[in-house]
Amino acid sequence: MVSGSCHCGRVRFEIHGPIYGFKHCHCRTCRKIHGTVYGSSALTDAEGFRLTQGESDIERYESSPGKRRCFCKHCGSHVFAYYENDLSFVVLRLGTLNQAPDIAPEAHIWVGQKAPWYPILDEIPQYAEDLPHA
Repeated sequence: MVSGSCHCGRVRFEIHGPIYGFKHCHCRTCRKIHGTVYGSSALTDAEGFRLTQGESDIERYESSPGKRRCFCKHCGSHVFAYYENDLSFVVLRLGTLNQAPDIAPEAHIWVGQKAPWYPILDEIPQYAEDLPHA
C-alpha cells in the first residue's frame, strides 16, 4: 500500500494496487498547473485508489475537455486527475506520494512545448507530444 496527501494534509489517499506509466510531462498546461518545468505523474487503477480523508476539500477543475484535475481547496496541491470518459484509472501526481513508487520514469512527453530555458539532461526517451499508443 502507498499513501499520499496534499500539502496541508486535509486530502489523503491510499493506493492498493500497481502504479504504472510514470512520465514527466512538459506541456504548457502541466507547467502552469504545477508551477514548475514539468509535471511528474503515473497511473493507478481506480479500483485500488481510495480517498481516506478530505473528499469535501477537493476542488475539481476541467483543464481540457473531459479531464478533471483535483486540487485541495485549502493549500492548492494538485493531488490527482481523471478522465470522465474512462474512469478505470486515476492520474497520480507523484509529488503527493508519501513513499517513493517502485518504478522509474518511462519518458519525457510533450517536449515540443517544454520551457526553452530548461535542458533535459537524462537519458529517458523524449517525445514531442504524448507517447505513441499501440
